[in-house]
Amino acid sequence: MKILLPVLLLFALCNCTVSKPYNPAKKFSPAELQEDYDLFRDILEESHPSLYWYTPKDSVDHYFEVGRTKLNDSLPEYKFRNVLSYVIAKIRCGHTSVRSSKAAAAYAERARLISFPLSVKAWEDTVAVTSNLSRRDSVITRGSLLLSIDGRPIQTIVDSMFQFLSADGYNTTHKYQTISNPGAFRNLYGAIYGLKTRTPVEFVDTFGVVKKTMLSLYIPFADSTRRRPPVAQQPPSRKERKKMLRQLTRNMHIDTSLHTAFMEVNSFSKDNGLRSFLRRSFRKIRKEKIPNLVVDMRGNGGGSVTLSNLMTKYLADRPFKIADSLYAVRSRSRYKRYENNYLLNRLFFIFMAKKKSDGLYHFRYYEHRQFKPKKGNHFRGTTYILTGGNTFSAAALFTKALRDQDDVVVVGEETGGGSYGNTAWLIPDVTLPRTKVRFRLPLFRLVIDPNEPRGHGIYPEVEVKPTLDAIKRNEDIKMDQLIRMIKEKNSQ
Repeated sequence: MKILLPVLLLFALCNCTVSKPYNPAKKFSPAELQEDYDLFRDILEESHPSLYWYTPKDSVDHYFEVGRTKLNDSLPEYKFRNVLSYVIAKIRCGHTSVRSSKAAAAYAERARLISFPLSVKAWEDTVAVTSNLSRRDSVITRGSLLLSIDGRPIQTIVDSMFQFLSADGYNTTHKYQTISNPGAFRNLYGAIYGLKTRTPVEFVDTFGVVKKTMLSLYIPFADSTRRRPPVAQQPPSRKERKKMLRQLTRNMHIDTSLHTAFMEVNSFSKDNGLRSFLRRSFRKIRKEKIPNLVVDMRGNGGGSVTLSNLMTKYLADRPFKIADSLYAVRSRSRYKRYENNYLLNRLFFIFMAKKKSDGLYHFRYYEHRQFKPKKGNHFRGTTYILTGGNTFSAAALFTKALRDQDDVVVVGEETGGGSYGNTAWLIPDVTLPRTKVRFRLPLFRLVIDPNEPRGHGIYPEVEVKPTLDAIKRNEDIKMDQLIRMIKEKNSQ
């Protein structure tokens, strides 16, 4: 018997109560949905600088119309989000995406939600299981190769998910990686297809045998009763939690046997103490005379361009630029009451952007500007940059600025962030008044390098793709390949 996701959510265990409980099964009328949808379209057409960058206007108009035809019946919030995500995906802008309402986000944060139990690693023609949360089903294990779910071929399911995922241009590496991120496949499957208490799955097990089974849902509040209660521990202090979070976000260690420093930077956000971390790290690398540096950018979705530039300065051997052009199509909006940070963004336009003869508002500070390498603690050895589908936005700028340098080697997969450019910089959230669904609205188009082909990421010099054997053994195949390269270099 098929159970729709909103009904399942009603049975989820909630850790706390609020004065106005969020009801995930609540439906909005066609009139409410259409009002929000028309506003959604008007705002994008007014302010998005790259609405027709990769998809012609007549096609974008067609997708807008298709989306509106899906709003003739009452829908819950998550199905309305599906409609918006479908339309936004056709724009091919990785920085434009749909977000749940604040009430829905808070509900998901505190509730333990029933979901499809499988997480996966997906790439071309392959979807391998990385975890199975259903403790009642031990047949499908890590490394199993999915063939079909509920009678649908796995590639059909992946193609369906792609229809709701944003990416820069024609990049599919980013979409495959998005599906592979923790919890993404589980959530997308439920949102698109709904959930059943038992779902038929066909797969190839780790011994190469084709099998079929009935897979149970992951039910946290039911499964938790089977587990031994955790041993009470003193929770970490706020200071300790902050330190642990920063350590996960950026860290560095030196392997003296390999004469190599391994630096992991998972974000360029401003609240992670990255400036002091980089200063300490590169000082230590210089003092210990380390000739090799591995910079792991596979988990870096971007953040501050200022911090991305700072890190680039420690490694660049010549002046570099990150923008050929950087501009917005409008400095004001008729819909300012729906945008967050509108006043701050307006001040940015007043003091930092200038309207030119082309009618566009240019951020001149970055256009054609050359940034000089740092002199103090500058690294002069060989740098290896690890990239993948999650290497996005400012992390892609970092990779692009260094890729062609003689002493830099990019290893891994195509970046999720575009090599030609993207649409980003100022990205307010827009909140639709009836449903309270939000979407991200990038205001500036950045052309990084007009000589790069449009619609793709930065390709590595040494490509290393996932393999099923590596998934089975839980091995980091990209890091393993890189270490072999360093050993070979050291032996020369």
